[in-house]
Amino acid sequence: MGFRALRVINEDFIAPGRGFGEHGHRDMEIITVPLSGGLAHKDSSGGAGVIRAGEVQRMSAGTGIRHSEYNASSEEETHLLQIWLLPTQRGIEPGYEEKRYDETALRNQLRLIASPDGRDGALTIRSAAEVRLARLTPGARVEHALTDGHHAWLQVASGELTLEIIGSEEDGNDRAMLSVGDGAAISSAHALSLTAGSAGATALLFDLA
Repeated sequence: MGFRALRVINEDFIAPGRGFGEHGHRDMEIITVPLSGGLAHKDSSGGAGVIRAGEVQRMSAGTGIRHSEYNASSEEETHLLQIWLLPTQRGIEPGYEEKRYDETALRNQLRLIASPDGRDGALTIRSAAEVRLARLTPGARVEHALTDGHHAWLQVASGELTLEIIGSEEDGNDRAMLSVGDGAAISSAHALSLTAGSAGATALLFDLA
């Protein structure tokens, strides 16, 4: 049933020429992160286009939206993660937004890609969440501090990494090895440290109120 505002993470592999016909959503913030290939999108708010790896899409379902999604290629498979976040306000006007981040913007840093205030060039979402994306080279290490009372979800999209959960002096630190497809729910931590394995890693980090 989800964790905090994070409702769903779908991992989809879409065969060439296949996809999802027109269907509806309501009162949900939906973020799509292509990992390879291209996804053709069209919705009733007027949003349309093809997004590829390095691009991120936000669709606010609000009072109701209908859309379709198809593999944009007749030859190559499309691989993506689609995230559903619970909104802080129901019944908003539907909307669509997309951003592109070049490789240097994602390399060895936790790049903010979605937040309620849309700062630093992130998508603007109406949800109690901030979403960060990182592409880590082998052995690279990044850290993220958590505000008191906040929680986190870490999702490994490729490769493997070591997660270190930095707690209080009384609690100490915990470590876990995570591989592609693994996720971790984290509460009562001061900060998180991610260190990529020998093949590097791609990860999504959700900072959740």
